[in-house]
Amino acid sequence: MNIRLSDHFTTGKLLRFTLPSVIMMVFTSIYSVVDGLFISRYVGVEAMASISVVMPLLMVLGSFGFMLGSGGSAEVANTLGQGDVKKAKGYFTMLTISIFVIGIVLSTSCLIFIRPICYFLGANDALIEHCVNYATICLIGNTFFMLQVFFQPFMITAEKPHLGLLLTILGGVTNIFLDWLFIGVFHWGLRGAAVATLCGYLLSSIVPILYFLFPNKSRLSFCKPKFYLKAFLHSAANGSSEMVSNISASITSFLFNTQLMRLAGETGVAAITIMQYVNFVFVAVLIGFSMGSAPVIGFHYGAGNIDELKNLFKKCLGIVLSVSVAMFIISEVFSKPILRAFSSGSAVLEQMTFSGFRIFALSFIVSGINIFASSFFTALCNGKASAAISFLRSLVLGAGMIMILPFVFGIEGVWMAPVVSEFFTMVFSVYLLKRHKKEYSYA
Repeated sequence: MNIRLSDHFTTGKLLRFTLPSVIMMVFTSIYSVVDGLFISRYVGVEAMASISVVMPLLMVLGSFGFMLGSGGSAEVANTLGQGDVKKAKGYFTMLTISIFVIGIVLSTSCLIFIRPICYFLGANDALIEHCVNYATICLIGNTFFMLQVFFQPFMITAEKPHLGLLLTILGGVTNIFLDWLFIGVFHWGLRGAAVATLCGYLLSSIVPILYFLFPNKSRLSFCKPKFYLKAFLHSAANGSSEMVSNISASITSFLFNTQLMRLAGETGVAAITIMQYVNFVFVAVLIGFSMGSAPVIGFHYGAGNIDELKNLFKKCLGIVLSVSVAMFIISEVFSKPILRAFSSGSAVLEQMTFSGFRIFALSFIVSGINIFASSFFTALCNGKASAAISFLRSLVLGAGMIMILPFVFGIEGVWMAPVVSEFFTMVFSVYLLKRHKKEYSYA
């Protein structure tokens, strides 16, 4: 049975509606994880460290897709809730064209200066060629990556989360197969991993363009282009929290690499890369749920359905807290076999990763409320509150703890940094949720 944004949501219906976006985000995160598995087995530690060096650049560029996707889908969902379908389609068309143009301009600019950019991000002479080769191919496909993450929340807003899930699974399976073919069989090394990822992006971005280009059964489709300056700026401002999160994560990733290169060399950078792979998958569950529930929240807020807004807030909060605790338990129980798969047979790397991850995983308990709170305020079109949470979580506390704690606790301070930053952000998130509950009547 098709679930519509206007429905009343029980816990079961909410889980069924958001499950496709959860799986979608997990498969998206698996792109990088699968690259890491094949690279660790067939290429080596230096190549893995190179991906970690380049990743901040790719995350910054991708943040524009997250920004206009999350902020724009909230704007469109709110407009649909008000009953103006024509204007909602106009906003959607305008935002899609905008992200395509932004992607082309940014990717081309970075390709011109890719070698000095890699040196700036921390590449040394041993890593630079790996970094340049991997980044060049990824930048060629970067516009498709931006479109992929842009379309993910819009597939939910269009009430077609299962189609979005199917596309992401197909893209993920394509990436996995081509990783095996290009790295394991053809021995293309890091270049093979980048090409495989690019092919996954192509599939997951071009098909939605074709779907919305022609008449379909969803609430959304492309129409005659028109630029809505106010809607564009509001979408960008409303989605700024997601952009802040990605840019801040890029900065903290850069700082992780810098600190670990100083404390443990390339092995330390490889260790944090492995932890971030696992973190990508675990956090993807929470991001997927928050992303899947946001259009529903935005629709009922726009329609003025206060009772349903209260119902959604209560149920979402319970699910997020339960999942956060479950993820921590799973990470503690299965950490050894998970991390061993990436260690390339290196006993030193395996031990460093395992001991660090036992501390790092504590952040899973408290990160869920921060991810949901930021997404929740985006859905309510309160970009300021959402951005404040993201800015504090990822940049002020995230970067600050990485700079301070290693000088007090050594390498253990690096692993402690996300735990401390997530905890204090959780305090702030709870404060904002209590402060705004009367304004929006969600509790």
